Amino acid sequence: MVIANLIAYVLVLLGALNWGLFGIFNFNLVSAILMGPRSVGSIIVYSIIALAAIWLIISPIITNGALKLRGNRTVRQEHA
Repeated sequence: MVIANLIAYVLVLLGALNWGLFGIFNFNLVSAILMGPRSVGSIIVYSIIALAAIWLIISPIITNGALKLRGNRTVRQEHA
């Protein structure tokens, strides 16, 4: 679940960056890379980012209020 949360977090940040560029400079990064705002590639990227946002909304509900971005690390001590 930690990996899914990290991937979703990065995707949502990229989506936010795209919205910021569009709002400030009227430049859509996704459509510039994928040849148009309604191309198949752009629609797939927008859909994946939307699913990532939905995951970040649902994930804390599943884990009782915690959005885990780090795994539980246990330290093993070896006896000599």
